[in-house]
Amino acid sequence: MGTALQTQMRPLTISPQTETSSNNTPLRLFLVLGEPSGDALAASLLQPLADHANRPLHVYGLAGEKLLAMGAHSLFPISDIAVMGLSGVLANLPRIFSRIHQTAQAIIQLQPDVVLYCDSPDFAIRVARRVRTAGLTMPQIKYICPSVWAWRPGRAKAMNGIYDAVLAILPFEPEVMQRLGGPPTHYVGHPLNERIAELAPSPQELATRQHVVVLPGSRTSEVKRLMPIFGQAIAQLQAKVGAFEVLIPTVPHVRELVEMMAQDWPITPHIIVGETEKYASFRTARVALAASGTVTLELALAQLPSVVAYKVDPLASLLRFLVKVPSIVLPNLVAGTNGYPEFILERCTPELLCAALADIWHDAHARQQQLQFCKTVVAALQTDVPPNTRIAQIIERHISC
Repeated sequence: MGTALQTQMRPLTISPQTETSSNNTPLRLFLVLGEPSGDALAASLLQPLADHANRPLHVYGLAGEKLLAMGAHSLFPISDIAVMGLSGVLANLPRIFSRIHQTAQAIIQLQPDVVLYCDSPDFAIRVARRVRTAGLTMPQIKYICPSVWAWRPGRAKAMNGIYDAVLAILPFEPEVMQRLGGPPTHYVGHPLNERIAELAPSPQELATRQHVVVLPGSRTSEVKRLMPIFGQAIAQLQAKVGAFEVLIPTVPHVRELVEMMAQDWPITPHIIVGETEKYASFRTARVALAASGTVTLELALAQLPSVVAYKVDPLASLLRFLVKVPSIVLPNLVAGTNGYPEFILERCTPELLCAALADIWHDAHARQQQLQFCKTVVAALQTDVPPNTRIAQIIERHISC
């Protein structure tokens, strides 16, 4: 290996917290990921995996901010492949294909004990397929299950022979994967399960909820599309129900954009950053207006009545006929009922959003229905074993086969 590749392939070592085994042979794990969500999933898993294996864990591959802060080295910046939307992918195809080749060649050269593909399904399967084509047979495990239940269901069968197991974070996914002919899929629990206590409101917080939480998304494109619509909806709601405080939890990389676009709102919102502050705002809010995404599960676990909306770029909107589910809102899919009203594409208007928010603001029956819906979501997500412990068990089982 050249000097640069030697540096990039130098492992992050995680030692078990309690060493009771004489086996000091390192477990070599190669991580493939392409966005902050995958980086966070992998970072939280490493110590439980080392503890369960009861031997040192050597971690190679790709790394985002959290893994880099732990001392990991990355083959390349994951921002190289963290592109969103069809237009973004098309504009960056040469670079993406180059990174697919580079990642697969690194795995082939290292021949690790196991490869874990976190999120980024399209990038991951192209790397994993090249590894299999090269004749390598080490376990390849996919964490998280691609949304084959929503669109492109043929991806399930295409994963056979490439992934040895798929780790699902939504309880309905194993049945869907089996029905579509995909590889063995295990529900390991959602990572948010470990934060339910932090999200759940106290009886006093439930009784005194007053302000409105607005969540326009964590991506620049989402913020640009939704902030003007959300601002108008909130202004119309205030005209209907009276004055209230507006909080916008956001993340550092879009904070400046959110602040700039909020200057055009008729109401001046309070912008907050940080998960602790975000969860506190959820527990004490009366209603939320949110972009569709994982945050809607956080809202459900916080038992917060909510309205969900989304818009995509014009090119992506032409592909709406490919979506095969009755809802794009995760809590609705988990509960099997559309408890959170959703307003997508042309239905994402200030007037419709305001009417839905006013309904759950004033109507005690509508509020109670949403609160009961949230309890159903919480119950559906529960597992007997913490997610990271379950994942470590599955990985170790496949290594031992």
